[in-house]
Amino acid sequence: MFSLLFAMATFSLSMSISPGPVNLTILSSSMNYGVKKTFAFISGATIGFTLLLAAVCFGLYQVIVNYPVLLDAITLLGTALLVWIGWNILSAKGEKIQKFEKDQAQIPNFMQGALMQWLNPKAWIAAVSGTALFSASHNQFYLALFVLIYFVVCYLSLWIWGVAGEKMADFLNVGNRARVFNIIMGVVLIGISLQMCWQHFI
Repeated sequence: MFSLLFAMATFSLSMSISPGPVNLTILSSSMNYGVKKTFAFISGATIGFTLLLAAVCFGLYQVIVNYPVLLDAITLLGTALLVWIGWNILSAKGEKIQKFEKDQAQIPNFMQGALMQWLNPKAWIAAVSGTALFSASHNQFYLALFVLIYFVVCYLSLWIWGVAGEKMADFLNVGNRARVFNIIMGVVLIGISLQMCWQHFI
């Protein structure tokens, strides 16, 4: 039992803490507005993914197995969206960061966090692969336990990205570091999105 719990926690951590579109959005938002004001988005992203994972574990997985073209379509559409977001970040001007003083309407909110997960190829890949990995016993209890563990690990992982973003604000306010950061984040997001898409189809 312990080995199974450890495997679930390790899988959840590796998928949640690794860079992805939601993580980078949290990093950017916390850098500009602080982690407290980004917490609604973090909560939405965590709950949104938990609902997606639960839906896959308890029904959608079999639909995807029977109709894999659905996951193909989600991957392609999601990748196109993320590449577009990455390009916008890449081409953004590197302005000075003024935490807590910007337009409140621009802060990503709870609903945006929840919806973003359902359009995120990384989230779908994590949900489908995790369900496949831990559903071998066809035990509903273990799947429910997996969802619960992922919820806790995901919340902590995304919060860590938020804290990191807030800590980076002062460092990026020197010279043209903010501009360089935007270029790096845009390239990384585009690269991650294309890599996920490539790995899905090979």
